[in-house]
Amino acid sequence: MPDLTLLAVFIPTFLFVSITPGMCMTLAMTLGMSIGVRKSLWMMAGELVGVGLVALAAVLGVATLMLNYPSVFAVFKYLGGAYLVYLGVNLWRSRGKFAIKAEAGPSPHPLALITQGFVTAVSNPKGWAFMVSLLPPFINVERPLAPQLLALLSIILVTEFGCLLLYASGGKTLKALLSRGDNLTLLNRIAGSLMLFVGLWLAFGD
Repeated sequence: MPDLTLLAVFIPTFLFVSITPGMCMTLAMTLGMSIGVRKSLWMMAGELVGVGLVALAAVLGVATLMLNYPSVFAVFKYLGGAYLVYLGVNLWRSRGKFAIKAEAGPSPHPLALITQGFVTAVSNPKGWAFMVSLLPPFINVERPLAPQLLALLSIILVTEFGCLLLYASGGKTLKALLSRGDNLTLLNRIAGSLMLFVGLWLAFGD
């Protein structure tokens, strides 16, 4: 395991970064608003797998491969961003499986939600930059790598999951407050705007 002193610094540092509004947290709030917290858990599962892979790659140095093939990474970013923009436009038009409706409609397929979370996590260049810069200083090269990596990944995933739940619950609360009247169109446009923002951020963010 990493030194306890390092863990005492790492835990609040990652908590602060994780809880700061970003693409994944905004997506969690949007889905919490549109489909509820329970169904959003599928997206969170995909996002956590993506975050875990990014963290693992950052520690093992695989991130350098992404830098050697920026065109592939860019295509992946644009495709993921275009899909989220498409969902946002449908929400604005109160259409699609993610739209908030007066009567319950068909839910998005779990695989679509998992893919959405995974793509958002691994296509986020800021997430890569953060992991590459944050994790290596907390690795002690004089100790076995596996136990240290397991401890750091566990902290990352637990913290990230807690923050995702917090944001999704906030979206659910917002829906409960606004849906007391005839505000379904407003809810869809708020959710759609957030989804458009995430999609454009994913596609064109540095």
